[in-house]
Amino acid sequence: MLAEWLERSLADGLSNCAVGSAQDVFHGQVSGGHYRLLGPGLLELRPNQSAANTSQNAEHQAPACVISVGIHGNETAPIELMGASLARLEAGLLQLGAPVLVILGNLAAIRAGTRFVETNLNRLFQRGLDSTGDEADRARTLMDTVDGFYKRHATHPRLHYDLHTAIRESRYPRFVVEPFADVQTNHRQWQWLAGADIQAVLHQHTHSWTFSHYTKHYHGAQAFTLELGSALPFGENNLAPLLPMGELLDALIEGREPARGSLSAMDFFRVEHELMRQSEDFRLCFADDTPNFSEFAPGTRLAEDGEAGAFTVGDRPLSVVFPNANVELGARAALLVTSTVPPQDD
Repeated sequence: MLAEWLERSLADGLSNCAVGSAQDVFHGQVSGGHYRLLGPGLLELRPNQSAANTSQNAEHQAPACVISVGIHGNETAPIELMGASLARLEAGLLQLGAPVLVILGNLAAIRAGTRFVETNLNRLFQRGLDSTGDEADRARTLMDTVDGFYKRHATHPRLHYDLHTAIRESRYPRFVVEPFADVQTNHRQWQWLAGADIQAVLHQHTHSWTFSHYTKHYHGAQAFTLELGSALPFGENNLAPLLPMGELLDALIEGREPARGSLSAMDFFRVEHELMRQSEDFRLCFADDTPNFSEFAPGTRLAEDGEAGAFTVGDRPLSVVFPNANVELGARAALLVTSTVPPQDD
């Protein structure tokens, strides 16, 4: 039945269902618990008994996990990766041991195979959002659903992994973005990510209103945006490099301690500057296929804008992440980052 969830979620006939309206239509049992559909693309897994984490350094309760995929509709590898974990759960190869909310984000964009339909969903996760349109409506639905999920499981630590793929190549094919918020990332999260073969970490420097920022800022969750390779159509993804991440997802579903790795296996960066597109007359002064984390020397001109003028690298080298000259006016066209000292291993 869980395999049917994706098909049901992407069916046009369910696209306008309200949260909770379909829960009597699609629910059932899995090993160790049960599942129910909260709305299109919104699947809650509830264990009969939550697993206690036995690690001496872990929280007593397994975390209540939000795992979101498809916030950008053309980023399909995370959808396939999460689907494989759900298939293992349905087959009885996994035992549900923690509450998990699985989210298929932008259903219309997934159906269309596009990044978004009207606007970038991953810039809309802010309470009091007054924007209109399908993506704004979806953002409000997802925020309400997460709020309810964390309220129902208030005794559990809160965790959110928002799984993406990048639109370009990268020096680090698998990296995470740590959102900015007044919440300290605990040390074992870095170890879990290292154990899942994450190669780099990027610390955000300001509020960004992404989905992972929402759960960290408003709910105090441990939350990350994970970039897991390149954006490719369904069926063209090589999931082999993501097997360690799949093992981490399996561990979260079972409520057990995931594998840990050494922080020395990851490089750490911090955002120093954002390039914003202020006018139609905007361009990036480097090739369109420049990989993420490419470094530019002092004195290099990186962007020109008819309103903001030119941006040139100052005294320290800067690396570029998420460059995209074709964003909407007023939107971020690139992050400029520098390396930073990693946390120390225990």
